[in-house]
Amino acid sequence: MPPDVAPRWTPPADAHEQPRQVRRILALFRPYRARLAIVGLLVGAASLVSVATPFLLKETLDVAIPQGRTGLLSLLALGMILSAVLSSVFGVLQTLISTTVGQRVMHDLRTAVYDRLQRMSLAFFTRTRTGEVQSRIANDIGGMQATVTSTATSLVSNATSVIATVVAMLALDWRLTVVSLLLLPVFVWISRRVGNERKKITTQRQKQMAAMAATVTESLSVSGILLGRTMGRTDSLARSFSVESEQLVDLEVRSNMAGRWRMAVITMVMSAMPAIIYWTAGLVQSGGPRTSIGTIVAFVSLQQGLFRPAVSLLATGVQIQTSLALFQRIFEYLDLPVDITERDRPVHLDRIRGEVRFENVEFRYDGQGAAILDGVDIEVPAGDSLAVVGPTGAGKSTLGHLVPRLYDVTGGRVTLDGVDVRDLDFDTLARAVGVVSQETYLFHATVAENLRFAKPDATDDELHAAAEAAQIHDHIASLPDGYDTVVGERGHRFSGGEKQRLAIARTILRDPPVLILDEATSALDTRTEAAVQDAIDALSADRTTLTIAHRLSTVRDADQIVVLDAGQVAERGTHEELLERDGRYAALVRRDAQLEPTS
Repeated sequence: MPPDVAPRWTPPADAHEQPRQVRRILALFRPYRARLAIVGLLVGAASLVSVATPFLLKETLDVAIPQGRTGLLSLLALGMILSAVLSSVFGVLQTLISTTVGQRVMHDLRTAVYDRLQRMSLAFFTRTRTGEVQSRIANDIGGMQATVTSTATSLVSNATSVIATVVAMLALDWRLTVVSLLLLPVFVWISRRVGNERKKITTQRQKQMAAMAATVTESLSVSGILLGRTMGRTDSLARSFSVESEQLVDLEVRSNMAGRWRMAVITMVMSAMPAIIYWTAGLVQSGGPRTSIGTIVAFVSLQQGLFRPAVSLLATGVQIQTSLALFQRIFEYLDLPVDITERDRPVHLDRIRGEVRFENVEFRYDGQGAAILDGVDIEVPAGDSLAVVGPTGAGKSTLGHLVPRLYDVTGGRVTLDGVDVRDLDFDTLARAVGVVSQETYLFHATVAENLRFAKPDATDDELHAAAEAAQIHDHIASLPDGYDTVVGERGHRFSGGEKQRLAIARTILRDPPVLILDEATSALDTRTEAAVQDAIDALSADRTTLTIAHRLSTVRDADQIVVLDAGQVAERGTHEELLERDGRYAALVRRDAQLEPTS
């Protein structure tokens, strides 16, 4: 399989970029700040309620039980029960709101990435594997779910709990508090080291997941299966996938085990803290003011309460650092420059005649390298037909791509009704230009749904009329499910000619004034081509038609024929005029005659 192709983006230095990245992440939550404020209030209330329990326990052990005050004992016990109930209720509400906010943030990210990719030029998709794009949307954003739904809330909740607990511990005994917190800076340093280590591994893991997704997308598509089996590569593809999967296993294990022993040491030390507190309390008792049993028990209870949020806080820090790698991959796509954009005040045309002009057009891929088109001047009056012919690599398809702005010219301009296509709004261009190409794409949906992609509100009668014009209605009607027949992935349940006629019916529904036919019949046999050509003739009637052709038999009746060679116009004229000149066009006609099968 081809290597993974990344977008044109250079990751900045991590040390300088991380603060800005964190600010961008926080900005994602800004639209939901009101709900997050409620979460903050619930977190604060839950922390205060949980901290109150040890103080109730102290009063129970030091006052209520020793003095036999059953009324006070009942109130204190009721207070502890109420504290547990309120903590649970606050926790459920907090989880509900924070999860909702997190899922909304993920939705915003998914739609933002999808919208950005929809606006990328065709060049981006020619150099980026489909599986890589899918992985960014599915795996990377999916991998951030824990971070955006629970980690942020957990961070606030645990930080609040730690602060409230430390304050309560100081109120009980400052000396025991100092002992409890001596190793905390060391623990923070360890967790940061672990987080940085896991972040690096996560970046590698996501790249490997993207590579696997690309392999699956390409090799397990209908075309991929056909290619693999007919080339005898099924076993080698399985072995290649196994190697990639094995690499992912190694990265997953490394990611989960990174710093695990260091975090285990932290857990062991924190678990041993009650014994250290009891030992310290004993020393304090023998050398200074006495501390009550209730105070010691309450302090240990607080210290144990501190253990859970403190460890969770450290783990959350590790999780956030790890998630930065995922956010970085998403921000890479969000920061991709959009090549094809609308003007600030684009031109909108209500009525489109269909006059197309190429004025001294130059085009270079990525704006550099050799010129694919160089100084092309062509005028196509509204309603006329233009045929563009020439050898492979002459720039024919590129010329057709410039009209609907799949690419933008790097020199000169292309106009529609006298307006530079770069000045038109996207709605006008979409209504004005229809494209039927050699590669017919059909969704894995019903025939009707594929046709209605061009016109969602089309009636059944309009579908039937378009299909009849494309000479495919009778075949669809003969199917058991008719227009409700599922076409299969990429339309593989239909033949090449049938798929082309479905594409033509779809374009007829769109009813564009300008039609681009990009070698629409070149992949068909002569008999099928004749049937499809009849449908194309019906589609081309009364429209401005630009036909890019390899077989010259389909373009003889064009109003104007242009021969491209090395990106330049070599000849132009009608079929008869060009034959009389006996130049390049005539040579191409003779070539076609030699290639025609003899009966």
